[in-house]
Amino acid sequence: MRHQPHIPRKRFGQNFLQKQDIIDDILHVIGPQPDDLMVEIGPGLGALTTPLARALKQLHVIELDRDIVKTLHEKHDNGNVVIHEGDALKFNFASLGARLRIVGNLPYNISTPLLFYLTEYIAHVRDIHVMLQKEVVERMVAAPDTSAYGRLSVALQYRFEMEKVLDVGPDAFYPQPKVDSAVVRMLPRVKREPAATDEALFARIVTTAFSQRRKTLRNTLRNILELADFEVLNIDAGARAETLSVSDFVQIANWVTEQQKTF
Repeated sequence: MRHQPHIPRKRFGQNFLQKQDIIDDILHVIGPQPDDLMVEIGPGLGALTTPLARALKQLHVIELDRDIVKTLHEKHDNGNVVIHEGDALKFNFASLGARLRIVGNLPYNISTPLLFYLTEYIAHVRDIHVMLQKEVVERMVAAPDTSAYGRLSVALQYRFEMEKVLDVGPDAFYPQPKVDSAVVRMLPRVKREPAATDEALFARIVTTAFSQRRKTLRNTLRNILELADFEVLNIDAGARAETLSVSDFVQIANWVTEQQKTF
């Protein structure tokens, strides 16, 4: 029986990869080896799934769309693809084991929440190669004192070494998105130096500092830092959050912890 073509669903943010040279480039960047413990998020119509399954002894995939799950079962019946039906934002990645390699063309509508969710499993991750909206990737890898540098940059750079490894144009997908895409490589920073004593506090301070980008640190952090604190930390109270490095934010968080300030 001939299958009806799958109609991309906007609510799932579906844009299916179809350009073969881009698929080959992504596979080259990932470099799958037979014994790798790999999981693909959002396999879609299988542009990466099929070649990855050929290269690996076993591949895990996570898919929310029931119609696609049905197709995956038909295409990979009795094969080496383990299909997990459900939401990647609720999936227990630790259940798959350690040294996990995560790959995927992430739906744009959940990409940022999913990146933060994956940080919870960083101890189980070997590396991550995902395709995202190019603008998001540029924010992830941005340097301090640039317009793209922000909360996402600091939060992820604290936990990962990151590099944009491939640009992907809209013509690589069906339907074509209205934005460019990029593949980013994320390697967990096992030893974080300096490390935040209280990572939850560190995250709150970063969020607060960037909550009003045009305001100075004197204003955004006024509830936790006095001018004397800025002097001790050797940080300009008149500067904006985007000028601070990841280490600067760690320094602030650890100072607040040491001084037992409430925030």
